Amino acid sequence: MIGPDLRRRDLHARELMDDPDCDPRRLERTYAQFRIVNGIVSGWHRTYRSLLRPVLRRGGPTTLLDIGSGGGDLARALARWAARDGHDLRVTAADPDDRAHAWATRAPAVPGVEYRRALSADLVAAGESFDLVISNHLLHHLGTEELQALLVDSRRLARIRTVHSDIRRARAAYLLFSAGTRPFFPGSFIRADGLTSIRRSYTSAELRAVAPAGWQVHRQRPWRNLLIHEARTAPR
Repeated sequence: MIGPDLRRRDLHARELMDDPDCDPRRLERTYAQFRIVNGIVSGWHRTYRSLLRPVLRRGGPTTLLDIGSGGGDLARALARWAARDGHDLRVTAADPDDRAHAWATRAPAVPGVEYRRALSADLVAAGESFDLVISNHLLHHLGTEELQALLVDSRRLARIRTVHSDIRRARAAYLLFSAGTRPFFPGSFIRADGLTSIRRSYTSAELRAVAPAGWQVHRQRPWRNLLIHEARTAPR
């Protein structure tokens, strides 16, 4: 068999960048390269068009929370796409990691994007809410109890819709990512951590099995899971 056994999630695998003592230079290169990787593999422009843009308000602001936003590349992209489409989208990019927050706040400012050093539970405790709640590549990082807590927080925080997007574990995804990233991304954690992420990620059936009632799992080609909760019909 080529590569690791992907029949089950590898819950013991740990991403290098999650180590608080990891090489800071490699970590910063990783944050810098996330924009490229997410642009190629995450499918968020398609998700924005199909699940976010249709519920953006006309003639007023829509608020969006990006949980576990890392270096903030997705938050900035969403704000730019919405502005280009004539919408006023105000994005709160929340991440509890001091290193991620520092990187994000040093990036060139994008109108409508605010960075917060916070967990979703902190925002719930503060009584905050947002029209839309999203995350990218977050679910596979979490243990079972952490995942359930995130979904409870998401329902409390989102007034319209929640979309958690993550990798869908598959052998083809692992082999193609391994081969496709081998010549690129030197001096960062992109390749090693990307392969670890695939090993830790859910299949669609596994995610459906752990998702509470009211959550839907949509498969997005080629290798994505979208975990979606509808709070109510969006105002127009």
